[in-house]
Amino acid sequence: MKLFTKYNRTNIITTIAIFIIGSIAFFFVLRYVLIEQLDEDLQSEQQEIIQYTKKFNHFAPIIPTKDQLTNINSTDVVVHKDKFYSLEKWNPLKNEDEWFREISFITTLKNINYEVTVSDSEEETYDLLKLIIAITIAMIALILIVGFFINRIILNRLWKPFYHTIDKINTYQLTSHQALLLGQTPIDEFNILNKNITDMVERVHYEYRNLKEFTGNAAHEMQTPLAIIRAKLDMLIQDESQLSNNANPVTEIEIAVNKLSRLFNSLLLLTKIENRQFELKEKIQLDEIIETKLIESKHLIDSKGIILTKKITPTSIVFHQQLADILVGNLLNNAIRYNYDLGRISITLTKHEFTISNTSPLPPLDKDMVFKRFYRHTSTKQDGNGLGLSIVKQICDTARYELSYKFYSDQHVISILFNNY
Repeated sequence: MKLFTKYNRTNIITTIAIFIIGSIAFFFVLRYVLIEQLDEDLQSEQQEIIQYTKKFNHFAPIIPTKDQLTNINSTDVVVHKDKFYSLEKWNPLKNEDEWFREISFITTLKNINYEVTVSDSEEETYDLLKLIIAITIAMIALILIVGFFINRIILNRLWKPFYHTIDKINTYQLTSHQALLLGQTPIDEFNILNKNITDMVERVHYEYRNLKEFTGNAAHEMQTPLAIIRAKLDMLIQDESQLSNNANPVTEIEIAVNKLSRLFNSLLLLTKIENRQFELKEKIQLDEIIETKLIESKHLIDSKGIILTKKITPTSIVFHQQLADILVGNLLNNAIRYNYDLGRISITLTKHEFTISNTSPLPPLDKDMVFKRFYRHTSTKQDGNGLGLSIVKQICDTARYELSYKFYSDQHVISILFNNY
């Protein structure tokens, strides 16, 4: 979820909650104030009735109105506390039930006690309350809507430099040998962020350049001693007198040198791929590369009696010829090397996916480790260096292909999804 969306959602929910609680509190406070006003009016009416009876020694004529009712009844009660209450009763002038606020009190006239009840309609009070609440809700809704759009416009403008920085970082290539230019923004925090990112990229670029130089120098320097060792080894092999007395050590040295050479070449290839020294801009026929590799590996496949099934669709991709050869070669070599005699290999190629599966005496491999460098199952032969699938993974990452491993039907299955299609 984007920060702007999260902020807006939190802000709106909090604002609505506050307004709802505030509106409920405002309703009850306003209702209390209006009821108190009605009670004051009823008290004034009570005082007028009492003063009139004392002055004229009789009750004033009752003039009924639609919003006020007055009832006078004799009673045996001498005195009781004045009380206010609300109740719903019939209004004869409106021919309907409605809510009234009433006051009931005792007054004495000519030595007779009378209970006087004065009722004021609450309808106008509630109408006024509804009107005020409706206006309040409308104002709240207007504030929310206006606030939402103002926040959206302002926040979009405020966060624009941030998204500009993100776009710059996404499109920046370390191998481009160009500085990352982020520029100045009106926001101090974003300026600090841009400066720190720029400084970090400069440090990374410096370390990358040093590492690249070191790798190149190391590769160049290692080639010489390896060539010397191979030359001396060839001289020993050709010298029959030396070979007859040292056959086993010479053979072990040859195996070790070959293994070291393969390891060196694999690590050098990984470094070149990581440094993006291969430009993926060649249009190649992947189906032709697969067929060529199958022809090259036919002797190995036949020697182990492996049953090969293939379903290959002519597929053209924008890639790199050498990397495609390495990719297909490593996957096919793995499928042959770790297979058993009379096993099976299945190859499928479509315009969207390349899949190779094989039987093997090995159990299911660790999905999280299978593409890691130097990973080998404990049952694996020691002649490999554990870099074949790592190279495949690095090539797929460079091309942004989706590489996956799974095990089903007693077969190890590796799939490559061409996401650019």
